[in-house]
Amino acid sequence: MSETLAIAIAQLNPHVGKIDANLAKLRAARATAAEQGADVLVTTELAICGYPPEDLVVKPMFLDRIEAAVREFAAETGDGGPAVILGAPWREDPETRKRPKENGVLYNAALLLDGGEIKAVRAKWDLPNYGVFDEKRLFTPGPLPGPMNVRGVRLGIMVCEDMWSGDVTECLEENGASLLISINSSPFEDGKQDQRLQLALQRIEESGLPLLYVNQVGGQDELVFDGASFALDAGRNLRVQLPAFEETVALTRWEADSLGDWGVSEAPRAAQPEGVEAIYKALMLGLRDYVGKNGFPGVVLGLSGGVDSALSAVIAADALGPDKVHCVMMPSPYTSRESLDDAAEQAELIGARLDSINIGPAMDAFSTMLQPLFGDLPPGITEENLQSRARGVTLMAISNKFGPMVLSTGNKSEMSVGYATLYGDMCGGFNVLKDVYKTTAYALARWRNQQVPQGALGNTGRVMPERIITKAPTAELKPDQKDEDSLPPYDHLDDILTCLIEGDLGLPEIAARGHDGAVVRKVWHLLEGAEYKRRQAPPGVKITPRSFGRDRRYPITNGFRG
Repeated sequence: MSETLAIAIAQLNPHVGKIDANLAKLRAARATAAEQGADVLVTTELAICGYPPEDLVVKPMFLDRIEAAVREFAAETGDGGPAVILGAPWREDPETRKRPKENGVLYNAALLLDGGEIKAVRAKWDLPNYGVFDEKRLFTPGPLPGPMNVRGVRLGIMVCEDMWSGDVTECLEENGASLLISINSSPFEDGKQDQRLQLALQRIEESGLPLLYVNQVGGQDELVFDGASFALDAGRNLRVQLPAFEETVALTRWEADSLGDWGVSEAPRAAQPEGVEAIYKALMLGLRDYVGKNGFPGVVLGLSGGVDSALSAVIAADALGPDKVHCVMMPSPYTSRESLDDAAEQAELIGARLDSINIGPAMDAFSTMLQPLFGDLPPGITEENLQSRARGVTLMAISNKFGPMVLSTGNKSEMSVGYATLYGDMCGGFNVLKDVYKTTAYALARWRNQQVPQGALGNTGRVMPERIITKAPTAELKPDQKDEDSLPPYDHLDDILTCLIEGDLGLPEIAARGHDGAVVRKVWHLLEGAEYKRRQAPPGVKITPRSFGRDRRYPITNGFRG
């Protein structure tokens, strides 16, 4: 048995479905690992195709191309350089464990590439089927795995969810594994890293083995993967910590003592963002990759003088650069001088283009057009919604004419209770604040006005007028309108919503937290009644344990009101 092993960690940002580009990225990582003196390069779950591939893996042509890329990469390991533990969807005959001629099963697998061939295959045993995951409809669970022999060391390879229960760990330990390695595509959520560490500690306590956790980085639709790969020794001490939200290939050196127990002798340690800093970085990376991977030249958004549009513009400038952010102020007769001034200062602070397009003529046109039908009926919510839709049409026209993606700016609090207009402020290709409660939006705004996240392309100084953060929120769709005319104060609303959405609590439990029962009942009814709107909303970055979309699937036609 070898007494040392140099393991390079490839914490990469794959592009789902772009197999050739992912292969090139993996080749570059292996070349870096070779320069570092690595014996083996460890990649992440489904690294060759990106995660999650969803129904792409149903296409035989897609799987054929993956297999060709894997075999091509495997052949390159005959050069004497590092072996590779590669995550890939993989077809096998479960009886012969060979490529099926016709029928076979599809595994979410870890492959060992070494000496010019595929030396071993380990299939994921525990397929998640909750929240954003639905792997059971795509993959077949593999058998409980044994270790892989890599350069004389028995490595216990787990694929993501396999680390969440003790069964795989127990099997690997009983079959002689010396070191546990978990390859992952684990999406970011606020507080998720602590959860991962606690699970890793449980597996170490059960097995007495050190554990290396390798995680994907990057944005994929609504998901953001934060990387933050780490390793713990058998004494449950954190010995390796890679940066969050950054691609990197990092070398770790492992040694066995006289008793054959493995520990880390050389490894990087990076500081980790927490709280609002981590959330901000997730939003920034999610937007950057959504715009970049989908080929948009930039974004266009409505700048109202309020905190949500201001924060969206700041994140966009940080993610893409100010030159790729086009802000549009669309005043109506109800827009205050204060909002006009704040929007102008906001655009100047972030260095973005600002145009002003008055929607008054569109409002007059709609009023004239609809007057024969509406007659003398008093104006109300219909006319307010027409203002929002006039703005939506304006932004979509700019997008169609010049190419930037419309960035929607609504927050999770508004989306929860339907305080948003279909085909108006909800229109767009992406909403960076979709999973951000209003109170969190304020915290992010205050934080960004004082801090500059690493990798930001925007202004390094103050980025938002203080008045935008301190003034009472308003949609300005009628004279003297304030959000609290229709909604509870946001600190109360967000706590109630968190109880309803993330906690699935009932009215008595929520009221026991100090909320008025009638208010809770009203918020609950608003939440349930707005499902049809949310089903038509653009995607947005997931930062909470239960975002709208695949995390929370409620029927639109729903007679239950709790």
